[in-house]
Amino acid sequence: MSIFAWTAALALGAANPAAATSVEVEAPGPSGPLRGTMLTPASPNAPLVVIIPGSGPTDRDGNNPMAPSGSYRLLAEALAAQGVATVRVDKRGTFGSAAAGAANEATIAGYAADMRSWVSTLRARTGAQCVWLLGHSEGALVASAAREDAGVCGLILVAGGGRPLGTVIREQLRANPANAPLLDQAMAALDRIEARQPVDVATLHPALHPLFAPQVQPYLMDLLSYDPAALLRGYERPILIVHGARDIQVSEVDARALAAANAGARLVILPDVNHVLKHVASDDRAANMATYTNPDLPLADGVADAIAGFVRR
Repeated sequence: MSIFAWTAALALGAANPAAATSVEVEAPGPSGPLRGTMLTPASPNAPLVVIIPGSGPTDRDGNNPMAPSGSYRLLAEALAAQGVATVRVDKRGTFGSAAAGAANEATIAGYAADMRSWVSTLRARTGAQCVWLLGHSEGALVASAAREDAGVCGLILVAGGGRPLGTVIREQLRANPANAPLLDQAMAALDRIEARQPVDVATLHPALHPLFAPQVQPYLMDLLSYDPAALLRGYERPILIVHGARDIQVSEVDARALAAANAGARLVILPDVNHVLKHVASDDRAANMATYTNPDLPLADGVADAIAGFVRR
């Protein structure tokens, strides 16, 4: 494992962002088309990266109702300026990919199958020998689950968990003293979900209903069955792990767990970068959260440099 201090001064042969071409693209999904946006720089032989969204109703641009940050659009534009092509996608059952399948029936394996469809389609469309998979947050797990496809160049895991999600949820719940009255119920519910047994939300405190809503329990059962670090063990293609030191959703412990799982992985920890890849100068939680709802804030320095430098090597 290596830690690289990437800087904007890296010689990347930057392209002209104004010359990038944006087109709508699609790939076959389970019951209808998967759709996304391809942004291609004018520079020849540009590496091609698929940007996989995080959890919930997050669209191809990195927006969801609770956090319209625009981070994926900003990342795609910044990568185009450095000679890297991207396809940012909508997940099956959501937004442009609504016809591709039911969102509440999705699984990590199903999302990984969709990524393999994208890889095959994009290689045929562009002639690229291989395609990079960039997963953000929960999308990092999806990228890792699709890792063995022969057309995948390697993985870029941004703000991804490195431990089983049940471990992380328990840690987060215990960290907030206000949750003390809910902990026994929450821990028992997590035990049931991990055992693939349904939870009767009527027996739970109302504050726990969103976490254990009946319609999300099947997906949660699937999600909690994965160990993200285990997926990287023995993987022989390139892996880049990017973590923001101001991330209040995924800890540095997770990034280091991913890196420790594979000796060939490269770990980049960026100071003053948060979970939605925006600049945050302090430990002020309110200031950090305010960036989630401001799409006008630029992408934090260093994020695109680390990724472009890695794929252009």
